[in-house]
Amino acid sequence: MINVTQTYLPPFEEYSAMLKRAWDNGWVTNNGILVQELETKLKTFLGLDNLLFCANGTIVLQMALKALGITREVITTPFSYVATLNAILWEGCTPVFADIGPDTFCIDAEKIEEAITENTEAILATHVYGFPCDVDAIQRIADKHQLKVIYDGAHAFGCSYKGKSLLDFGDISTCSFHATKIFHTVEGGAIICHDKALFDKIFHYRQFGHIYDEYFSIGINAKNSELHAAMGLCLLPLIQGHIDRRKMLADLYDSLLNKNRIKITDAYLRENNNYGYYPVLFESESVLLKVMDKLREHDISPRRYFYPSLNELPHVNQQSPCPVSESISRRVLALPLFNNLAEADVSHICSLINSVQD
Repeated sequence: MINVTQTYLPPFEEYSAMLKRAWDNGWVTNNGILVQELETKLKTFLGLDNLLFCANGTIVLQMALKALGITREVITTPFSYVATLNAILWEGCTPVFADIGPDTFCIDAEKIEEAITENTEAILATHVYGFPCDVDAIQRIADKHQLKVIYDGAHAFGCSYKGKSLLDFGDISTCSFHATKIFHTVEGGAIICHDKALFDKIFHYRQFGHIYDEYFSIGINAKNSELHAAMGLCLLPLIQGHIDRRKMLADLYDSLLNKNRIKITDAYLRENNNYGYYPVLFESESVLLKVMDKLREHDISPRRYFYPSLNELPHVNQQSPCPVSESISRRVLALPLFNNLAEADVSHICSLINSVQD
């Protein structure tokens, strides 16, 4: 079976040696030495000042909304993983969808301004597949209307824009370190912000709102463990090699797929990308479904990432249509892409896709 992705694991002896440091200290959670070391190394690697390692990529979105005091309308994208939407709903806010751009798959900045009302408090945008949102236009809109900006950077680890980490924009950015991501800690995530007072607030949120007997605020358990941090410390030095390998495989896909029938992401979007995903856009949903059937006959499992468009979910009420997102969500497919994928497998996948007739 060839899955859409495969978790990369370091040699077991390296992970065991890293983990032994926590064992020897008898300190396996509550901001342990490996967690602190990982945070320091992540800040250096990404060029960031304020970063917290947390339990997962969803709870950091919830904390971002809470820390910024967002309680009313949040303009967001309909083309993202459901966690983006769930965080808004879970915090009791109202999602308002703005459609996406047909090329970037990210929220269309022009549509954001059209969706602003007197109840709008924030914009929560996703850097889809690690492609950058129009961060300059979004910030201009936010400044004009006095809105907060949160970026869901679940896919954006190692991606950059204008020479900076893509996680270095907005009031708050978040990232996921789930095992399916290019950099992972099995389960985990991070939250990043510029303002030191805001960072201190989030630091307290992460551990129930207190440090020992001194209480600062409400809080939640968003801490992560030494076991997870050990995985991150083993994998972080390998990231550039992972990106280079995935780029080579993506270039191979580019060269072998029939571009007369499939739209492949423009090269300018993949510049400074982490090649965490290889999305292709078919001319119709019927062709996509035929391709999926053909691949599954050969034990190849791509993923409809993302489907359906979030504005079409049954628990979302009274939402306007988002025709671009709805169309793309029905026609986009993420093909297998991971470090251990063989070139011969890419050739086989492309041959099968090219053989499918309308």
